Amino acid sequence: MGLTGIYPGSFNPPTSAHIEISEAARETHHLKKVVWSISRISLTKENVTIPVFEDRILVLEEVASNIAWLDIQVTDKQLLADIAKGYDLLIMGADKWHQIHDPKFYSDDLQKRDDAINSLPKVTVAPRSTLEVPSEIALTVPETVTNVSSSLARNGQTSMMLPEALSFDEKTGAWTNQNRYMEWLANRLPD
Repeated sequence: MGLTGIYPGSFNPPTSAHIEISEAARETHHLKKVVWSISRISLTKENVTIPVFEDRILVLEEVASNIAWLDIQVTDKQLLADIAKGYDLLIMGADKWHQIHDPKFYSDDLQKRDDAINSLPKVTVAPRSTLEVPSEIALTVPETVTNVSSSLARNGQTSMMLPEALSFDEKTGAWTNQNRYMEWLANRLPD
């Protein structure tokens, strides 16, 4: 069946870095599949409502439809330890690596934090230009990837978006023009 990696995230919007990181993890760790896992309500991003979840998933499914080794998974789970159960490799960015070590996500219980981290499968972490990552788990990615982010894409650097996301944004304003997107939603014909 082959090894499978799980890459949890909000992918809001999906960027070139998400694909580059997934491809690097796939090649480095000999994965047959990479699964992008999206929580219905992401931890620390509970208030994200635009674009609506269903539209974000449609864009991700369009991305995956063009890549044989990529799958999309929607989950109600929020903690990486829960999302990663049953997978061979957990893929994450350096920001997430630092976040999972923050005791506040475990009610300041260090034992609970350590137990959660120790329950993770093998981990690989994509570097971020400003955050350190232990060398034994650092994923080698092109230097240009370390400065790409969904936040920057939403704030006007649309060239960072994957083509499917950029096309949807140009049509609706989903990430770059909330008012236009809300108008588009209001005028969208029901399926």
